[in-house]
Amino acid sequence: MKSRQVPETAPEGAEALEDYLREHGSVLYWNRGGSMRPLIRQDRDHFVIEAAGEGRRKLNDVVLYKRAGGKLVLHRIRRVRENDYGLRGDNTYVMEYGITDAQILGVMTALSRDGGPLRPVTALRYRLYVRFWNAIYPLRYVRAKVLQAGRGLKRLLSGKH
Repeated sequence: MKSRQVPETAPEGAEALEDYLREHGSVLYWNRGGSMRPLIRQDRDHFVIEAAGEGRRKLNDVVLYKRAGGKLVLHRIRRVRENDYGLRGDNTYVMEYGITDAQILGVMTALSRDGGPLRPVTALRYRLYVRFWNAIYPLRYVRAKVLQAGRGLKRLLSGKH
């Protein structure tokens, strides 16, 4: 793998991060939350976000975007539509539609797990993960619904509503 300069760590706050990406073009970022598990684990893995630039994003790109309320979210593009995208975290089951190019701040281009070396998202191992994880989505969805129903039934039988 070619050697590349590691960008600096992301500044705190959405506005500061937007400014930093505009000025420097890329940033090293840590995830907060579990929506991108098992690919990205909170407080363990880090990744590079490169400024989005012009043009449309592609199916399966992992993008950092800003919701209407200002919250930054990292999710995978699962639908590319004419004027917007459908995004979902790897560990979520609800698609978020209406995300536009104007909301996308950057695209994940490399990932490091457990402090290891940064590996590009073009690497075979990453591409195989994406294919596998997307292929088993229907099974994961059914499993999640069965577990959810089981918890509801347990609450109902125990008298806790």
